[in-house]
Amino acid sequence: MTNDAVLHTEGLTRRFGGLVANNNIAIQIHRGQLHAVLGPNGAGKSTMINLLSGDLRPSTGHIFFDGQDISGFSADRRSRMGIGRSYQKTNIFPTFTVFENCRLAAQSREPHPARIFSNALSYRTVCEAAERAIELAGLAHRAQRHANTLSHGEQRQLEVAMVLATSPNVLLLDEPLAGMGAEESARMVELLQRITPDHGILLVEHDMDAVFAVAKVVTVMVNGEVLESGSPEQIRGSAQVQVAYLGAEDEHHG
Repeated sequence: MTNDAVLHTEGLTRRFGGLVANNNIAIQIHRGQLHAVLGPNGAGKSTMINLLSGDLRPSTGHIFFDGQDISGFSADRRSRMGIGRSYQKTNIFPTFTVFENCRLAAQSREPHPARIFSNALSYRTVCEAAERAIELAGLAHRAQRHANTLSHGEQRQLEVAMVLATSPNVLLLDEPLAGMGAEESARMVELLQRITPDHGILLVEHDMDAVFAVAKVVTVMVNGEVLESGSPEQIRGSAQVQVAYLGAEDEHHG
């Protein structure tokens, strides 16, 4: 099972002084599969994404990408290998157009991005990558709009498009539906369904309906540890998950 995972971890642990934010995490991301991670605030979900992306280094344990141990690799090196990520806070260039944002993201993958405009072939390749990403993200009709004129939901779509423009094999998406209304959430769910067949996706999200609509595998984290992992049906039916997380959510929203 482990061998065909595009990204997986073994014993992944991160300590901050006496606090164990992630403890012995084993998780697998497969190409063509969306793996969602649920858990209450403080469960360690964002810490795990930061470990996978290289923004944090593990205290102990290992991260493997295509069978290679990348535990000590920088975030930039992992990104160039094909691990893309988005952040909880929208991270775009507001005064640039949608196309310019995606072109810059695609350009960052060139061996010598500063010299790209002296090479017509590289420039065309970058522009094509940007256009593909915009199309995939459902923003072709907004390509020449400045990012700061987009709705919140469209800005989140743009952020995913910028990740796609880097031609990743794996996408790490940290709460891409945060702050969205029902219509915007539906568009993001459609986007996730559209891009999943060609990528491995790890999705950290609080929107339960969205998670159960798109996920093939769901992992529930509590207090920095994996409580349970399985199909959406297994997680819905799990008594310990309901006690630890789903039941608490129902009480909160009820």
